[in-house]
Amino acid sequence: MQIDRVESPNFNARRQALDMLVLHYTGMETGEAALQRMCDPAAEVSAHYMVWEDGRITQLVEEDQRAWHAGVSFWQDDDDLNSRSIGIEIVNGGHDVPLPDGRLPPYPDPQIAAVIALSKDILSRHIIRPSRIVGHSDIAPARKIDPGEHFPWAQLAAEGIGYWPALPAMSGRDGGSLLPGDTGKHVERLQDTLKGIGYELAVDGIYSDETASIVRAFQRRWLPMRLTGHAGAGTLARIAQIHAGLEASSGSLTS
Repeated sequence: MQIDRVESPNFNARRQALDMLVLHYTGMETGEAALQRMCDPAAEVSAHYMVWEDGRITQLVEEDQRAWHAGVSFWQDDDDLNSRSIGIEIVNGGHDVPLPDGRLPPYPDPQIAAVIALSKDILSRHIIRPSRIVGHSDIAPARKIDPGEHFPWAQLAAEGIGYWPALPAMSGRDGGSLLPGDTGKHVERLQDTLKGIGYELAVDGIYSDETASIVRAFQRRWLPMRLTGHAGAGTLARIAQIHAGLEASSGSLTS
């Protein structure tokens, strides 16, 4: 695996041990524009790696340094995720630069193959549990939606990167059993399970806009055919499945 190097000035020293992998899309017109921005001191953003559409890989920051890719974020009781993670930017216009017909631009096969190879290489050198392999939208759901519902998480999981179980039988049905504005113990249980996976939200039994945004972020990652922010039977089944599966595969989601 060949990795080119372009040094970004946008990094500092890690303050915690590395145990996360965060995947992003660039959301810009071109990879060149994204690379230029991540090397601009005024932008104050960077990533450890960028993967181009044709599968080329560029390293911008050494892995032992703290790249500036996560921003204001939270996962599993931690809010300094830049210190804990390696960040990979994947060249893709995403929601910011869709195709002329409005569709999200697909991730080319050579690019995904490179993301898989790079991720496997990272995992061979660092202990990163499945529950700590996340998208930007997982850790910053109020402001980020990348790498998008079109990102092939299932394909990565099939290669040992992250976790993606087969959809439960109930996932095809979403009767809207919990909706924004609902209150009570069932909402509280939903919030507690989402918090157990890693998301940051209040466990107060109120299906607020915050709860809806977290449900939508979960759907974007784990149930991408449904981006409603509503927790119907299918979504609730998927949330319970992911929580149980990650807990079993990691021993504990938060320790």
